Amino acid sequence: MSQTAVVSREHAALGADSHTPKTRIVILGGGFGGAYTARHLEKLCQGRQDVEIILVSRDNFLLMTPLLFEVCSGTLDLRHCSFPIRAFLRTTRFVEAAVQGIDLERRVVHLAVPGESGDLSYDQLVLALGAMTNRVMIPGSEHAFTFKTLADALLLRNHIIERLERADVEVDPERKRRLLTFVIIGGGLVGMELFGELTAFADGIAPLYKHVNRDEIRFVLLQGADRIMPEIDAKLADYGARVLGRRSGADIRTNTHVRAIEPGKVHLQQETITAETIILAAGIVPNPVVAGLPVNKDKRGHIVVDGTMRCPSHAELWALGDCASIPAPDGKPYPNLAQHALREAKVLARNIVGALDGRAPQPFVYDTLGMMGSLGHSKAFGQLLKMRVHGVIAWFVRRTYYLLQMPGWSRRLRIMIDWTFSLLFRPDIVKISLDSEAALLLGEAVGDSSINPNSEVRHSKQIQMTK
Repeated sequence: MSQTAVVSREHAALGADSHTPKTRIVILGGGFGGAYTARHLEKLCQGRQDVEIILVSRDNFLLMTPLLFEVCSGTLDLRHCSFPIRAFLRTTRFVEAAVQGIDLERRVVHLAVPGESGDLSYDQLVLALGAMTNRVMIPGSEHAFTFKTLADALLLRNHIIERLERADVEVDPERKRRLLTFVIIGGGLVGMELFGELTAFADGIAPLYKHVNRDEIRFVLLQGADRIMPEIDAKLADYGARVLGRRSGADIRTNTHVRAIEPGKVHLQQETITAETIILAAGIVPNPVVAGLPVNKDKRGHIVVDGTMRCPSHAELWALGDCASIPAPDGKPYPNLAQHALREAKVLARNIVGALDGRAPQPFVYDTLGMMGSLGHSKAFGQLLKMRVHGVIAWFVRRTYYLLQMPGWSRRLRIMIDWTFSLLFRPDIVKISLDSEAALLLGEAVGDSSINPNSEVRHSKQIQMTK
């Protein structure tokens, strides 16, 4: 289909029915920053006929990323850590498409869906495109799993269960050791939460495998800094290290730099670790679309905005969340956390409406409420204002906070049911197959499952059944 046809259809769908010229506010990104900016704009622009709000996102749902760890372990159902954007918003026009680029001079966003492309013009543009895993820092990072999306959690869960299935029938000790070794690169908050959830998951499912002892399952955490979780209070980080370090098979290493990654291998300065599961959680970089914009950025690639979240060189351009560097009153940038994005969205919506009405925008000022993290097995840690909490109390506070962030009591009830069942019963080991029937039949016919690009890579060695 031609680009002209797409553009024409887009204008028909995006409000060409009104004869009154409208100020078009386009928001790119359906994460916390983008979705909540749209929601606050809806409230502020209620009843106004001169404003049109459009949200563009690759996915039609908002992902509650702090709950993604529990999806990987099966504690939460796949759908219960997200909610549909269309149901969340009322008057905002939603467009599911990938952002290919932005022409700041023409004020046009280039969009694409499978087989089609088109342009979307704007009067005010909000960048909330988030970030992606940093695959540039370590050579060979393309061979590692990432942990940013629902698909990442699903693929990793399937892969881990598959390793235990194979290990249960493996007779070669060295091969079995590789199958049961799991390496996480990056000891920040994400890496530690993932480490805690996976060790707890292994504790729960290992008894289901007759020929796999829990002591054989090894988890290695590699952190380049001198301590884990450098972004949180040192005493809480020490608590997390003690709790996780006591778990069976746990190996937490600091001051350990990864030189390179190969399929099945992690190369350190003095050692090579062989493992069939390598997970990269060593930092993030802004979206590539942001990287390509001709605006001022900091050394990490974030768009430098003023305290009002407006781009100094383009008055119609605003940015928040993971892709922006927003200065606090002391001049230091705010951290890229969900709690900040939620509050940035509210201030940004007011500033955009104020700019449309000729009022001066106000700077974003916010004191961090604290940080929380889960360690699995009903243990967590957190700093709430000046108070440190850990153990079961922190675990309960964390779950309650994220539960209340979910819109709608029906979804909250589903999450509470999931959590209750996870406390009473062992985790299941059901994999969600990503192979179509046609691909499975074709793979069986030729004896090679790797012909399906969506299937997991399987070793060609013939399985030997243990007696």
